[in-house]
Amino acid sequence: MEVQIFGIKKNADTRKALRFFAERRVKTHFVDFAERAASLGELKRFVQRVGVSGLIDRESKRYQELGLAHSHYNDDRWLEKLSEEPLLLKMPLARSANHVTVGLAEAEWRSWLAK
Repeated sequence: MEVQIFGIKKNADTRKALRFFAERRVKTHFVDFAERAASLGELKRFVQRVGVSGLIDRESKRYQELGLAHSHYNDDRWLEKLSEEPLLLKMPLARSANHVTVGLAEAEWRSWLAK
């Protein structure tokens, strides 16, 4: 099993995800959004499962700084915004085979390992 994790190393939940898989000796591929922004194609894989609103971290500092609380964008515009501003994403984004999660989801990750 191999897991791809998207996030920022400074994010506590991203570090927890990396540690979760490392403790279980699962091979991970980490994509740091601080070095490389998310592509639209990568984000669309997550959108298919959780929807655009499921990716947006409305509690994030960056969301508040940009004043997006009163913004009414369509899904395509939100995707563009999320690819330009990765700090707006709930982190970590994790993917393995046909499974995806957004945010800290240890229970679901355990189910991945049980298969």
